[in-house]
Amino acid sequence: MCDVAVYLGPSLSLAMARSVLDAVYLPPIKRGDLARLGPEIRSVGIVDGEFYQSLAVSPKEILPLLERGIAFYGASSMGALRAVELQAYGMVGVGRIFEAYCDGRVDAEDEVALVYEPETYRPLSDPLINIRFALEDAVHSGLVETARAREALETVRKKWFPRRSFAEAARLCPELAGIIAAGPPNQKAEDALALLKTLRARQERRSE
Repeated sequence: MCDVAVYLGPSLSLAMARSVLDAVYLPPIKRGDLARLGPEIRSVGIVDGEFYQSLAVSPKEILPLLERGIAFYGASSMGALRAVELQAYGMVGVGRIFEAYCDGRVDAEDEVALVYEPETYRPLSDPLINIRFALEDAVHSGLVETARAREALETVRKKWFPRRSFAEAARLCPELAGIIAAGPPNQKAEDALALLKTLRARQERRSE
């Protein structure tokens, strides 16, 4: 019986996730979900969670499970936010987004928010955090000047999160158009994959 549960939604496709890690995959986490975990679960990965549709999972729900010895890992979205809050209590954060929140470069929770189709988890908007990192990488590669990247980020940030898009960022910074055409950069997906690989490595160590 699998003892790993992962809360996953629009950040990464289920097919891709299953190709990396054998786990019990559950919908984006909301308040009360952890109480329904089976007793066999010993490791939990949180990627996606509900912000506005339902009450978000609270740190107080995670703490008792950490104290019971259940391992918690977080990345990408809700997982990154809770990992920052609970790292002192043993929750492990993974990825670039977690690190950005951890060091204070990013502090607004809505940067990871997006809207998506409930049945398929297909994203209907682009999270600001993905746009932020795409602009930062474009600056580091010399493609976009720092001032223009900051202006574009600020303009997109002022929009309500369901209306944020790479298309708007490319309108402000046309240099991004080629990058987006090849497939918009998706740091949330990359961090979700990193979390799954971390959990897989943990499984492998425990089976030795």
